[in-house]
Amino acid sequence: MTARELPSQAARALWYVAPGEIEIRDEAVSRASEGAILVKSLFSAASRGTERQVLNGSIPASEWQRMRAPMQAGDFPFPVKYGYCAVGRVEQGPRDLTGREVFVLHPHQDWFVAPGSMAVPIPAGVPARRATLAANMETALNALWDGDAGPGKKIAIVGAGVVGLLVAFLAAQLPGARVTISDTAAERADIAKSLGAQFANPNDLAGAGADIVFHTSATESGLATALSACGFEATVVEMSWYGNRPVAIPLGGAFHSQRLKIISSQVGHVAYSRRLRWSHRERLEVALGLLNDARLDRLLGEDISFEDTPIRLPTLLNAPSGLAPIIRYS
Repeated sequence: MTARELPSQAARALWYVAPGEIEIRDEAVSRASEGAILVKSLFSAASRGTERQVLNGSIPASEWQRMRAPMQAGDFPFPVKYGYCAVGRVEQGPRDLTGREVFVLHPHQDWFVAPGSMAVPIPAGVPARRATLAANMETALNALWDGDAGPGKKIAIVGAGVVGLLVAFLAAQLPGARVTISDTAAERADIAKSLGAQFANPNDLAGAGADIVFHTSATESGLATALSACGFEATVVEMSWYGNRPVAIPLGGAFHSQRLKIISSQVGHVAYSRRLRWSHRERLEVALGLLNDARLDRLLGEDISFEDTPIRLPTLLNAPSGLAPIIRYS
């Protein structure tokens, strides 16, 4: 297929249509108008956190508007075309973008048209498949800003999923920082150590005396572990999103006497400490550049073909543990 065969060619897109159900639907695609780009998808990543909530219909009604992806179609709860980790090659568009591989906050779709301003060129040295981690890297970077992580600090991360491991990767590069990541999946220890962090069983994290604890496990037990790892006047940066699930927080014990603090971190806004000086695009450009490290390939999950997503993706998203599923386009 070539760009010249469009605009009559129909594209195909992934839609969440009912709890636990995915369909591939035809989409009309036209030639790129002025200022727009036509992209042939190479890979996209499915967020195990957010897209699991979308798949299961767990987005609370209060968040239906705030949780819209930049190029989402349809409305929550269903049917909805969702996703924000697409990497592809520009087939039509401005001369400086045509033929380049780009990252776009677009749902899972084999061909798509998007505003050229949304395309961020992938830096040299970052393979297209690894570039699907850009949105997660942006989340991790924003969290370090929110938590005021810096050199010499004692930093703990609870939850060694993709985002937690990216937080550990960034934190371990801070001069003098002592970084430990914890998870019930002991097999993540080798990945954590390859990224420069120590690994601990959750039961061994209590009393760690951390200055900052990043919580990414999306479990009540993980949040309790995060609080137990805090030192005096430490901060827990809550990165988990629980959808419509109520969460119990253990605020007894030493919470008040230790003067602990819990703050939220969410990527929809640039961290307050940078917001007046940084745009969303600048943050995303930095995140893509930070992916120029081959060690991060270990954070990429199992490849599945786009055609197989209706059958395989629900199982992968709802698995007890796993890394980011990567959708491969033919």
